[in-house]
Amino acid sequence: MKKSSIIAFVVLVLAILGLIARKSFFARGWLAIAVQIAAILLMVWARLTFGIRSFHAAANPTKGGLITKGPYRFVRHPIYAAVIYFVWAGALSHLSLINICLAIVIVVAFAVRITAEERLLVEIYPEYLAYSSRTKRIIPFLF
Repeated sequence: MKKSSIIAFVVLVLAILGLIARKSFFARGWLAIAVQIAAILLMVWARLTFGIRSFHAAANPTKGGLITKGPYRFVRHPIYAAVIYFVWAGALSHLSLINICLAIVIVVAFAVRITAEERLLVEIYPEYLAYSSRTKRIIPFLF
């Protein structure tokens, strides 16, 4: 499980670097830029809420209690969500088949990490099942 999460991390970093190399990571157009600014604010809010223990390459939840406040009230994975929102805003504002494929690869890599992480969270925090039944993964109220 940890191995697949680390591989997914490497793949998503490479896909992000691909968007950067194609000059498609940063959005153009006021709406896409607004989405990226909102994604950055979500990332900062989530990092401040979760604390320093959120910095790790493997999907390996750390001890310290289940966080369900701040942005975690709305989505279970706000840090991943922020990156996904940011990437899609950039990819869609530089629309091409390659950029869309890179954005899809990033979403799939995060799906692998989320699956691995949630398996561990259920083991570590029995209350995670109840939390996950009332809180969406990535998009509030939808998914």
